[in-house]
Amino acid sequence: MQNRVDDDLLYEVREGIGLVTFNRPTALNALTFDMYDRLGEICGEVRLAGPVKAIIITGAGGRAFAAGTDISLFQNFSTAQEGIDYEARMERMFAKLERCPVPTIAAIAGVCTGGAAVIAAACDLRIATRQLKYGFPIARTLANCLSAANIARVALLTGVGRAVDLLLTTRLIGADEALAIGLVNEILDTPEALLERAWTLGAQIATQAPLTMMAGKEVVRRMRANFGGIDDRDLIHLCYGSADFREGLTAFLAKRPPKFTAQ
Repeated sequence: MQNRVDDDLLYEVREGIGLVTFNRPTALNALTFDMYDRLGEICGEVRLAGPVKAIIITGAGGRAFAAGTDISLFQNFSTAQEGIDYEARMERMFAKLERCPVPTIAAIAGVCTGGAAVIAAACDLRIATRQLKYGFPIARTLANCLSAANIARVALLTGVGRAVDLLLTTRLIGADEALAIGLVNEILDTPEALLERAWTLGAQIATQAPLTMMAGKEVVRRMRANFGGIDDRDLIHLCYGSADFREGLTAFLAKRPPKFTAQ
């Protein structure tokens, strides 16, 4: 069966496997606020003894999982509080994704940056194509910040040193490095092979002990919560309320280099 809430995010369930597809390929599947909300709703609706045994999350078009949040949506932000509200909205989605009682598989073809890179980190398994480009370029683009919880989600996989490396250098790592550091579990040659492998993993998972898998997932979720459970509202307020944030947004939309002033 298929449930198309809108054209930007598609959801279908086939043979016990749920497939979420970010469907804005001309925009590298950049995520809208409604797409984040809908992903959370889907994960929140899954029940342990229900018909869905695993969820695959992927992006349409073969070029990107998703290129983070659609930056044009920040144009309406006028106060730092809106940045805090945005991060809280994101955290509500992540809470539902991580509490989803069945295993989640991120099938990543190509670009996976910003908020989408955190979604992938929050999934239980990650597989990718050789064209993977994973990272957080915000220090050279938008001048916002990652929340403490989101940094923890990445650092728990990569280690703190590499997470800081990604944030400060803004470099995007490729498939071989991602595999070497344990960020992804497998590399596939094509988007088609990637999705086929994701379905195979989902089918295998569907035969396994649900309580055992859920218990393992919950341990990891609690580890993340302890690792990232600090008050970061002052830092979010600092970045989203800055002139640099407005400059990064304006420069990005105008397709020119930003000029940051630490103000």
